[in-house]
Amino acid sequence: MPSPSPLAGAHPHPDLRTLPNGVRALAWPLPGRATVAVSVYVQAGSAHEPRHASGLTHVVEHMLFKGTATRDARRINADAEQLGAEANAHTDKDHFALHLRGLAEHVESFVEQLADLLIAPTFPPGEIEAERQVLLHEMTEVEDDPMAIAFQLFDRASWGLHAAARPVIGERALLERFTREQLVALVRERFTAPNVVVVAAGALDPEAFHRSVARHFGALPSGPVNTLTVADWRGGVKTRDLSGHAQTHLVLGLPAARLGEDTPLPALAAACLGEGMGSPLMDELREKRGLLYYAACSHDTLLCGGQFVVEASTAPEQAAEAAGEVRRLLQRLAAHVPAEDLQRAQAQLAVRRVRALEEPGRLVEDSALELLATGRLRAHQERLADLRRVDAQDLQAYFAALLRHPMAVAATGRVRRGLAAQLRQVLEVPLIP
Repeated sequence: MPSPSPLAGAHPHPDLRTLPNGVRALAWPLPGRATVAVSVYVQAGSAHEPRHASGLTHVVEHMLFKGTATRDARRINADAEQLGAEANAHTDKDHFALHLRGLAEHVESFVEQLADLLIAPTFPPGEIEAERQVLLHEMTEVEDDPMAIAFQLFDRASWGLHAAARPVIGERALLERFTREQLVALVRERFTAPNVVVVAAGALDPEAFHRSVARHFGALPSGPVNTLTVADWRGGVKTRDLSGHAQTHLVLGLPAARLGEDTPLPALAAACLGEGMGSPLMDELREKRGLLYYAACSHDTLLCGGQFVVEASTAPEQAAEAAGEVRRLLQRLAAHVPAEDLQRAQAQLAVRRVRALEEPGRLVEDSALELLATGRLRAHQERLADLRRVDAQDLQAYFAALLRHPMAVAATGRVRRGLAAQLRQVLEVPLIP
């Protein structure tokens, strides 16, 4: 009798509960591990901000670690580090998150520390000016990164004036003038119980975890769910020449499914086109044509919109040709998806899914974002079945549907004169005001 596929084997089962105030708590027991990942996800990101407060959530991310009602900045760091834990945080366009990683025996302490950061920040006035300078240094670092700037321009080309088109880090003017009162108001308004998910994965006791979440998050005030309007696709070409760079960095793409839309097609299409050295993107543009050294393809998702994205770095004189070849590959896949390319993409995504179930950090992130987007968790086997159900004709039709939209394109680094016009021509992008 053949042995069962590891993709169909045992996998962890979630334990999801909701507190009376609306906070959701999710435990993923992973027996046999000695560590645990605990995170708090909040449905509040830069896309929830009005334009005059662009970047304020990212400021809050920094300032939460500067003091709470019971800990100063030094104590916040010491309490985690004395347990050997790693503390971190991040802000995205549609969510904010705090993380602790360490030994499973400390899971209840991790829940308490994260609750303290989220619920009782004091934003000490004496810390604000020093952190303002740190944030300005971070802004300078982003401004020196041509690929980061390319993605910012790409978002603007994708979504125009929608809040999702603005960078998470915000604008320099906001960093230079934000006040403590703005930070307090944002936390009070946006960090409310129905927008919070507390997730832990690792060698944990679910009952003890849920008791700890109830004890430390049960008093978090309720409030409305933070919502986002759908970001309508725009398209267009944006370029910015940055002195001191030898390469041209390209980001180009088309609209794709939003976070929570239950379709494997965008991720399959991205894997089919550009995941791995055997993909058409790398095999033809790098190995056969020598048009680039680096390229990647992905499906980037937000609650308000999605992007099918190709990024690449190439020589300035080859930038337009490389972009045109990407479009040619998309057109070829819209006409015919080889069986081996579909099989490779399905296998890559299936293995990625299984690896996510085995890695506490990935498991925490994926499930928290799914809960924020849909309010439920889809079973592992259901996801695999959806993935395997896609045939070559389905994927071919998806590529064809992508190409019915105007492409969004950004180019930075060394940008030769006339590149914008060349990109519009080879990618058939209309002149969009």
